[in-house]
Amino acid sequence: MRMIIFGLTVTSSWGNGHATLWRGLITALARLGWSISFFERDTPYYAGARDLDQLDGGNIILYPDWETIRHATEVAMRQADVVIVTSYCPDAVEASHLAKESCRGLKVFYDLDTPVTLVSIEQGSCPAYFEPQVLRDFDLVLSYTGGPAIDALKTLLDVPHVLPLYGHVDPTRHQPAQPRAEFAGDLSYLGTYARDRQVHVERLLVAPAARLPDRRFIIGGAQYPQNFPWGKNIFFVRHLPPADHPAFFSSSRLTLNVTREAMARNGWCPSGRLFEAAACGTAIISDDWTGLDSFFTPGSEILLAHTTADVVAALELPDHEVNALGRRARERVLDEHTSAHRAAELDRILNGAATARPVGRMEEAV
Repeated sequence: MRMIIFGLTVTSSWGNGHATLWRGLITALARLGWSISFFERDTPYYAGARDLDQLDGGNIILYPDWETIRHATEVAMRQADVVIVTSYCPDAVEASHLAKESCRGLKVFYDLDTPVTLVSIEQGSCPAYFEPQVLRDFDLVLSYTGGPAIDALKTLLDVPHVLPLYGHVDPTRHQPAQPRAEFAGDLSYLGTYARDRQVHVERLLVAPAARLPDRRFIIGGAQYPQNFPWGKNIFFVRHLPPADHPAFFSSSRLTLNVTREAMARNGWCPSGRLFEAAACGTAIISDDWTGLDSFFTPGSEILLAHTTADVVAALELPDHEVNALGRRARERVLDEHTSAHRAAELDRILNGAATARPVGRMEEAV
């Protein structure tokens, strides 16, 4: 089975959560027999921060602009069993139009940024990565966000077939690792700077650091401004490639998860970082949002924090309780949230969608 994907990036994890998700999913899909090509526009932003040049289980097609690749894309679409176009792909609209004209297999739109999509539509605008009238021609829409967002997408976009496909982690790449001194801390946080997360980062990390001057706090990520309220016991590690994530998580007693505002408001949107940390066996303390308890059991597999005091209390827990939290979170991830689990789910979804296609489309595909 041949699949082609038009995405934001798979070669660079700089400032985005798409790349590592695709790497794990493509590797797992390849084990199920899929032949996959990922089309990525070669942008200077990601070219300067690449941490992958060969995709395990798939092919990477880097192209300078749409016109250069259009003919080859049309040929590939005619031969593909599935074409997937994603949110924030810089040529998503062009790829969607071409898929409508040329794709004989399944046409799928995967929105990895559903809360952003919904906010844009509710404010009367449309994200740059799709046109509503074209989206209705897709056989299936997948959403990284579940819960009420699924019905909202159906209603606002007038698309009948919307299913969730949540985040995941590749446990062969994210697992307990040898701690490293430069990453050592009582509480860590790994995430790209985002203005809408800042108030929560300040409440759940900066303020606890001020209350506990003898504890060590560490932040890893990209795009942090110079005016970030650094404390004397808050240390910074600039953008980490995925290969360093396990050591980063494994070097702290607890790690903090903070969700983007739109995602937290919608709920049912676990980040890839959340699963990565759990796969490394690190105890997690997280902001709270609707649906979180469907992925981890609060109090047993994850701690929830609403206030600075909640984080301070978590940091004062004895080691055996903290270690047990991390162990149970890792067991939950391995049982339910690996890339292999999501690949098997996607495989079932695609087979079901192909079976349910209208007769006219089935004959056209043949």
